[in-house]
Amino acid sequence: MKAMFLWWSLAILLLIQIFASALELEMLDYKSEHFTCSKGISNCTVKASAVVLIQECPVDLEVQPVLCCRQGMACRPCLHIHLDIQPRNHQTASYVNVCYNVPELGMDICKILEFTVIPAALDGQATSKQAWLSLLLKDNAVSFNSQVTVYVCSHHSKVVLPSVDEVCSSAAQGVVEECDIPSFSTLIDQESNEVRLQVNKADDSPYPLEMCLQHEDNGVCRTCKESTVPLHSVTPCMCFQVWWNKGDERSHRSISCPFRNHTELLQRNVWENVSVSVVQGQMNSGGAMLSWNLTAPCRVEAEVWPCQKGAGLDMDRCTELFAFRQHLSDDIWRENSRGHWLMPGVFEDVVLGLDLCVMVKGKNSELGPFCPIDSSWWHWRWSLLVLLSLMLAVLAAICLYFLHGKLKRWAWEWYQKECGRLANRGHIVLLSPPDVDGSVSELVCELGSSLCAQGFSVSVDLWSRAELCSLGPLPWLHSQLQHLDSQGIRAILVLTQAAWERAEDWVRQWDQQGQQGKDIVQGVEKEEGGEEVEGEDNGLLQGLSSPYADVFSAALSCIKAEHKLGCAGERFLLVHFEAHSAKPPSSERGLPELFQGLPMFHLPSQSQGLLAELAMGPTVPEAGIGGHRV
Repeated sequence: MKAMFLWWSLAILLLIQIFASALELEMLDYKSEHFTCSKGISNCTVKASAVVLIQECPVDLEVQPVLCCRQGMACRPCLHIHLDIQPRNHQTASYVNVCYNVPELGMDICKILEFTVIPAALDGQATSKQAWLSLLLKDNAVSFNSQVTVYVCSHHSKVVLPSVDEVCSSAAQGVVEECDIPSFSTLIDQESNEVRLQVNKADDSPYPLEMCLQHEDNGVCRTCKESTVPLHSVTPCMCFQVWWNKGDERSHRSISCPFRNHTELLQRNVWENVSVSVVQGQMNSGGAMLSWNLTAPCRVEAEVWPCQKGAGLDMDRCTELFAFRQHLSDDIWRENSRGHWLMPGVFEDVVLGLDLCVMVKGKNSELGPFCPIDSSWWHWRWSLLVLLSLMLAVLAAICLYFLHGKLKRWAWEWYQKECGRLANRGHIVLLSPPDVDGSVSELVCELGSSLCAQGFSVSVDLWSRAELCSLGPLPWLHSQLQHLDSQGIRAILVLTQAAWERAEDWVRQWDQQGQQGKDIVQGVEKEEGGEEVEGEDNGLLQGLSSPYADVFSAALSCIKAEHKLGCAGERFLLVHFEAHSAKPPSSERGLPELFQGLPMFHLPSQSQGLLAELAMGPTVPEAGIGGHRV
């Protein structure tokens, strides 16, 4: 029944809060006649003035920030200046000089209010009903959050206009251009015991919605993903901010503290979340002290004092130590990382050796006693933790002792298996493109080193310059490929623009000089055919610029021969370094006919696919996984 009463009370107060917020800033209809006078005063005019005229005048000045609107829309901030005047006897024509200063402008702006007093119309009026002048000041210099000082004669009044966020939190958000913010309300869900933030569905925006929660006006607003708050966590100082995240200063926020006027109803939630930590210590002078930290969701008014805890049957009692009671001050509170407020304090020169605790008393609540943590209990807890750690270490050592033999045998078997796998990976012949390019040669050497690190036996023509000079390019290649069938040798050709063009020229010359090409292929296939081909000066090997080019052209002959046997794709592979283009700009055709049907891998993106192809043997790779046949 009590909980039901709390729910309905909160609901009624929330509605009152919503309607009251609409009255925070008065909205006035702004017309050309913005200077008005009371009965008995006529010919009221307002003029700009460049000179500040200072005179004594019997006036009372009142300045109020308002919203100037046109037919209830397009509202802008204004100042409503109201002057109560006491006309002198038989005074007719008169004037009053009104000046105002905005710090952003750095200068004073003045206006002269001229009017005519009709003494006959003022006769018979009560003294409490003085004549008055009213000026509605609308100036572009007057903006939200501005500080304006108004001067009339020797009187002045300083006014701070509300910020955009404050104005947009009221009912004016629909008529002020800057108030492009979501409107929301707080609803109580009785079934789930939650307070729910509900954003108006009519407020549609392409920007994402953000919200945060804070305690107290100067607290840090922490982003919250959930739109609900447990009812037991709702406090009077809880505030919400909701805004459209536009990513810049235009993201004005709708701010609401809907529970601020509900202190009596929600004070219980505050005190149920109060905690106090107490520590005994020693001062520099040698005396004993009792320090404490009080944490609460909101800043609270309370008193704190030390007490001596009883023993035996009186252990539930805590007797106050007099002359130590302290009142919590508002200027010492600071916010912690959880968004709660912390108040530190200390009782100095307390009696050492007493079982001291701390009591806290609020307006209608008394909490405590809060006592220091027993040091002996902490020592026992740490001793138990150390003992358990030692027992676990001894148990682990015993297990390792009995498992040592099995672990050693398993490691040895794994080592033998891995060594056998690496030893059977086979031999790789890596051939450079025919052109001389330092960056490509460096990449070829890096590829050879990488394959060696993976357990392959690798021969690179760039590393075999001495053998190439002594044997010749063609016999060297023949010696590398002669055991291809028995040892699973694979040959890798590097595809560049020069290699592409050399393959096209080679095929073209083959078609033109077919018989000479056949003789070359047969010479490479023979056991000792290297010398024969090297001695011939046929058209297919003319104009080679380096021994590596000779090796590349001889490899083309071998590929042609393997194509005739239908197994070129099982013996030769192509790699293309992605940092260098492979297709010449002048070539309008696809991959040269001689390279079609060979697996090709783009490095470094398909390095894993290349290793898989070399390790598992010549298989047709799936599209998009290792490489592709071309």
